[in-house]
Amino acid sequence: MDIWTEKYRPQKLSEIKGQEQITHRLQAFVTNKNMPHLLFAGPAGVGKTTAAIAISRELFGENWRDNILELNASDERGIDVVRVKVKDFARTKAIENVPFKVIYLDECDALTKEAQDALRRTMEDYAATTRFILSCNYSSKVIPPIQSRCAIFRFKPLAKEVVENILKKVAETEGFEIDSDAIDLIYEASEGDMRKAENLLQACAATAEVVGEKKRITITFVKQIVSFAEPKEIEAAVKLALAGKFLEAKKKLTDVMVAHGLSGMDVIKQIQKEIWLLDVDERLKIRLTKACGDYEFRLVEGSNEFIQLSALLAEMGLIGVNK
Repeated sequence: MDIWTEKYRPQKLSEIKGQEQITHRLQAFVTNKNMPHLLFAGPAGVGKTTAAIAISRELFGENWRDNILELNASDERGIDVVRVKVKDFARTKAIENVPFKVIYLDECDALTKEAQDALRRTMEDYAATTRFILSCNYSSKVIPPIQSRCAIFRFKPLAKEVVENILKKVAETEGFEIDSDAIDLIYEASEGDMRKAENLLQACAATAEVVGEKKRITITFVKQIVSFAEPKEIEAAVKLALAGKFLEAKKKLTDVMVAHGLSGMDVIKQIQKEIWLLDVDERLKIRLTKACGDYEFRLVEGSNEFIQLSALLAEMGLIGVNK
């Protein structure tokens, strides 16, 4: 359970960091005590659920739990969820001086097509007593009729300074120290996902040693937790492959995967980042990026990761030799 994530979850819209443009617009709905159906789209851990709960807290006060129905569509994906749970809750009025209840449907892009069709009709029929807040990672997976019924808010990954400030505040509150390079690695591993960053910090704090009077988190502890390969290790494997030294590149990459317990997808992502930083011709970067995309697709389809990564290194060798 992400205990720290719940402990440090903002309670008000004004406390949500990194999404100020969105929260300012949402605050206007709270002030007017009226709002349309909302669709929150964006990556994980950037404040979508927090914003929905904050809206409910500010609208309904202490009784907010009685006026919001939270469902996770990835667990309950079928049409019965809409027909039974959602409709039963939508039929009743709110008990506060707000003319509607709130139904928060998380990961709604996981709903089946039939369930989304039923949801579209329910949103229409119970608009007088209910407002829906839908949350998803990919708005393109939500059918157009639902999108047209909602005001769409697109959340972005959190900026490095936002994550850094929150992690420093957590460290100060919990009574331990954290090095700046450790924060940098946590941010790189979390990719702007605050929930993941806080969970990584919690795991590091549990294993950190006491230095002086306080625990201190160094980059060494973070590396052990995130199972993150050093960029220079991936860079070395890529350069060996481009130089046509296939066997050396394959051995280097295999050693990195085994040492850090990395999956094929983790390695592909890091190779992609290193390609962008290479001091080579732009056309070469384009061909290497396309190769990464092809092999990433093969991994998603279930191919053997060691064979596919070896094939990627082989193709990179051919690209490097024929550049």
